Amino acid sequence: MMMLSTLLTIAQFSYEYDAPDSSHLHVVSPGFGSLDHSSVIGLMIIVLAALIGLFVQSRMLAAMKRFSSERVSLTGAQVARRMLDAHGLNDVQITHVKGQLTDHYNPANRTVNLSDAVYSQATVAAMAVAAHECGHAVQHATAYVWLGLRSSMVPMVNIGSRLGQVVLMIGLALVAAGSGALVAWIGLGLFASATVFALVTLPVEFDASRRALAWIKESELASYAAYGHAQSSLRWAAMTYVAAALSSLAMLVYYALRLLSSSSRTRR
Repeated sequence: MMMLSTLLTIAQFSYEYDAPDSSHLHVVSPGFGSLDHSSVIGLMIIVLAALIGLFVQSRMLAAMKRFSSERVSLTGAQVARRMLDAHGLNDVQITHVKGQLTDHYNPANRTVNLSDAVYSQATVAAMAVAAHECGHAVQHATAYVWLGLRSSMVPMVNIGSRLGQVVLMIGLALVAAGSGALVAWIGLGLFASATVFALVTLPVEFDASRRALAWIKESELASYAAYGHAQSSLRWAAMTYVAAALSSLAMLVYYALRLLSSSSRTRR
């Protein structure tokens, strides 16, 4: 979703020649006039973050595809059950959900939900993903502070992600019309909640992978090579969260620069 939002932001802008001197190329934004240098820099940061995200996503999908053909002794569901039981989480249920890359842990009903490619498949990729989701269950059971913080942020982020960009666009339009910037700053604050959420997600995801790999190694379910491949799968999966955080941060910086620039022009 964050990558889609980034691409939509880039798509708002077009290039046109500014008459009468057509030797200067200006970036224009519908409704807000020409972008200044700081806004162009912000837009370049967004493009760079989007390219990084596309690269990381392609590497993650390639790793998952490659290690989905490497067999291990247990299915993803069996791996999950063993890891949960090893941590005394016998009451955590394992369910099957449809789709691809839809695996997740639900703290509300304490269930590990595994996708089609993970639940019934006995592959390195399935083992890694199943153990990772169980890592979240272990975090929940041990009151891992970053998981608790992320969960507490969900209601605020749901509001911010729905309203932030809309309120910000309205605020920028008001600033361009000479009105106060309060609405724009409120929109930026709402939008920033998604960025903070993306940053808080990083330690949660990296720690879940660390717990998963530690248990896989201790349980001796995988050979040395299979363990290394599971490590590679989870590394690239974690990097997608890093890319999402960078994308969100890039967009926040861009909008902050636009707002500061618009406010500066209004005061002149």
